[in-house]
Amino acid sequence: MIGFIVAGLVIGALARLIKPGKQALGFLATLLLGLVGSVIGGTIANLLGTGDIWELNVLGFIVAVIASVLLIGVAEAIASGRHKTAH
Repeated sequence: MIGFIVAGLVIGALARLIKPGKQALGFLATLLLGLVGSVIGGTIANLLGTGDIWELNVLGFIVAVIASVLLIGVAEAIASGRHKTAH
């Protein structure tokens, strides 16, 4: 469980480094998006037969980072939409 949390944090941090621009996401949001991305990556790797969902493998890691980058983009769009309607 601790390894899953650490992997989620690393994946979330890498996704934030890859995503251009400044993200208005805190530590917890980065961790949560990284965790969701790692579950997505593990699921896709499992479906492709390259490993188990809870097992760290190269394909799952790459897909997890890509999924996290996309999730950060979605989170930013939602957050910016809220800020625009609040003004």
